[in-house]
Amino acid sequence: MEKCNQIERSLIKKYRKPLWRPFIKAIQEYDLIQNGDKIAVCISGGKDSMLMAKLMQELQRHGTIRFELVFLAMDPGYSEQNQQQILDNAALLDIPLTVFESSIFDVVENVDSSPCYLCARMRRGSLYQKAQELGCNKIALGHHFDDVIETILMNMFYGGTIETMMPKLHSRNFAGMELIRPLYHVKEADIIAWKDYHQLTFLQCACRFTEMYDNQPSDLGGFKRKEMKALIGQLRETSPLIDANIFQSVQSVNLEKIISYRNRDGRHHFLEKYADGAERPRPDMVE
Repeated sequence: MEKCNQIERSLIKKYRKPLWRPFIKAIQEYDLIQNGDKIAVCISGGKDSMLMAKLMQELQRHGTIRFELVFLAMDPGYSEQNQQQILDNAALLDIPLTVFESSIFDVVENVDSSPCYLCARMRRGSLYQKAQELGCNKIALGHHFDDVIETILMNMFYGGTIETMMPKLHSRNFAGMELIRPLYHVKEADIIAWKDYHQLTFLQCACRFTEMYDNQPSDLGGFKRKEMKALIGQLRETSPLIDANIFQSVQSVNLEKIISYRNRDGRHHFLEKYADGAERPRPDMVE
């Protein structure tokens, strides 16, 4: 328990600025948690979800919001070694896991097209279902700031859209359920620094499919994300503000400078307003 106490103290002291403050910022800025919530904190076994679990514990213990937590771990077909590592880390970090099994890895291994995307969708659906069975109204996922900006570029480069990973979402298939992302402002480098400081070892991607094809060219979603991560790393070498600028781009969308956009009412083209006599760009405006 002494090591667990050290880890918990470090979140409030040594890593207060890079981890605790951005965590609290996301909670407050996006109104992620309310009194009376029962939240399923989804544990994959990786560094991100384990850190999220500890931060959520600390908020529950010391914050002013009254809410319940369930630490939910799905076993989609992990090897025995990976299963044990998750359990050992949960015990070390004093995280009381509720574990349930599924056969998602077996299903995904037989899929040729976009298995990473299918796996993510199936896992999320299983987590929603189990969380709802346990009386939860929210699930919390461990996506961090780097995931957000990588998603922006992935959507632009490979989806042809300007979209991002939202800090919270209403579930379309599970009435009354929401998804929240408490690590939305936390940077991956700071998570790694915390992990290394405490000499912790977590799972990477434990999917058997990924292990099999990790060194082969592919258009799978997981590999495209690695490509975006490498690209952003290169861009950081020339501009330390690249992360903030990518993130800011989806917060400062100027609809008057967008050819078209879509919302719940459908697609809208800039000519709809232009034809009504909207002000035309001045000659001296930078395009």
